[in-house]
Amino acid sequence: MTRRPKVPELAAEMAAEFAGTMILILFGVGVVAQVVAGSGLGDPQSLGGHDSIAWAWGIGVTLGVYVAARISGGHINPAVTFALAVFKGFPWRKVLPFWFAQLLGAFTAALIVRWNYSEILQKFDPGLTEKTHIVFSTMPGNGTLPIGTWGAFRDQVIGTAILLFLVLALTDLRNAPPLANLAPLIIGLIVVAIGMAFGSAAGYAINPARDLGPRLVQWLTGYGSDAWRDQYGHLYFWVPLVAPLIGAVIGAGLYILLIGRNIPGEGEEAPPTRPEPEYDVT
Repeated sequence: MTRRPKVPELAAEMAAEFAGTMILILFGVGVVAQVVAGSGLGDPQSLGGHDSIAWAWGIGVTLGVYVAARISGGHINPAVTFALAVFKGFPWRKVLPFWFAQLLGAFTAALIVRWNYSEILQKFDPGLTEKTHIVFSTMPGNGTLPIGTWGAFRDQVIGTAILLFLVLALTDLRNAPPLANLAPLIIGLIVVAIGMAFGSAAGYAINPARDLGPRLVQWLTGYGSDAWRDQYGHLYFWVPLVAPLIGAVIGAGLYILLIGRNIPGEGEEAPPTRPEPEYDVT
């Protein structure tokens, strides 16, 4: 039997991050294309709405993490990679390669969606305007609500902080995490909940690759320089890149401060659920 040559560890991890992120974006950008452009041409209720978008993004996260988890840890998000490097010992030398693989996966998936929905997008929005901008990349207030750049920045910091706080809680082996490999499913549900609770101010990108990869496709396939701007004409692309990195560090740091450092180690007793009386009251 011929032995297959072993793929270098980093190359295998990059391939896993590419594949996992591609799965995420295929479902995420695909559902937005269906709801925005497809519903716009047909029955507005027949092809879904905000809830179907939130659910598809969450399912995409779950499936993407399952695809990549065994090989790379299933980050599929540069903000996750960055927070793990800051707090959990993930090697800094792998950060940029992981980011590149995640971005390439997001770009490839968005390109597939752009091609697959090309006729529908062209019919619904012949000029490729703000009507279909949010199919690929995020905007303040989803292009309609009264949110500006800094309001969107705040929202992305908060949303990503929530995500990383809960991701660390679910993956900390000392903290009674989900068993039987259920963590990716619960993480997907977290993304559903963030979409339903924090989806209106900035489209809950909470993932720099999720926004930049499709935005590059948007720019290359007819949207021009508008791909980098919001509905006010301001340069906006940097917001879903920078804010999630800040939010990830805040969320992961808060988890470690409030929970992680207080979990007893092996051989230590857990603190009582309520204070014991200091004296006999009987």
